[in-house]
Amino acid sequence: MPSRSQIQERIQETKGKAQDDVRREYLKDLSDYVDRDVIIYMSGFTSIKAPSIPSTFQSINLQDVQGFMAAVHGLKRKKLDLILHSPGGSLEAAEQIVQYLRAKYDHIRAVIPQNAMSAATMISCACDEIVMGKQSAMGPIDPQLTLPSPSGQFTAPAHSILDDFKKARESIIADPKTAPLWVNRINLLPPGILNICENTIKNSESKVAEWLDNYMFGSDQDKKGTDIAKWLGNAAEHKSHGRPINIEKCKEIGLKVAALEDDQDYQEKVLSVFHASAVTLDITSCIKFIENQNGKGWFLASDIQKPSA
Repeated sequence: MPSRSQIQERIQETKGKAQDDVRREYLKDLSDYVDRDVIIYMSGFTSIKAPSIPSTFQSINLQDVQGFMAAVHGLKRKKLDLILHSPGGSLEAAEQIVQYLRAKYDHIRAVIPQNAMSAATMISCACDEIVMGKQSAMGPIDPQLTLPSPSGQFTAPAHSILDDFKKARESIIADPKTAPLWVNRINLLPPGILNICENTIKNSESKVAEWLDNYMFGSDQDKKGTDIAKWLGNAAEHKSHGRPINIEKCKEIGLKVAALEDDQDYQEKVLSVFHASAVTLDITSCIKFIENQNGKGWFLASDIQKPSA
């Protein structure tokens, strides 16, 4: 298997001109090997220029629906390998992507070469099977909310906002003199934020439970969706929204996960696609793309220059 550095050297020998050709060669080779459609969703959130790119561009959003439409157009098979590398993003966008792909494909295998977090974890749970390597990670699905503040927008876990309201109530009951401090803090939050938090948490867990039971456990008598979704959404359990959940833990909680290393040829082809895609994001202005085995898809570029060495 060519390493990341070997793939990069191969591309750099042509002064970067062949980087699309190399990546597409590996995508086509993988599709031919598995006799399935292959689509890669690749975010630049781990690229060398990631710190300079607004997180909204790196995340799953409604624009990505158009990307999947472009990537699916013209594909004829009924089985899909969906390679995911994403920090997550919008629950609503993830739901629309799942609806679209499940209407097209009878069987979907989520392939995670490194990270599929948050909303990308949710998309993985809407697949029939997940493939992970020893280095791969999924993440918790506890929803994050982006809220306004006097110094600009900030993102906070919905669970932590609810916890703050609980602490405020307990603090004020214990010592009414603390009320003004809590009131000033809570007044910075939008009206109706409690309902928004509660509904978003319920929606993320219920959707994952529904997808797991309909697809991954569709033919099983023992439906595990609700228990798995509650564990993935348990902020108190995970402590951090970015906590990596490895293949062994995914198997332990009951997900149907295959090890990438079980088929060495398959592992080589998947990682070659992933490494070539990572090089694309490092050496070009592209910051996210969705592409099929025929080289068709959608590419988001930025004029942000990569950091100097």
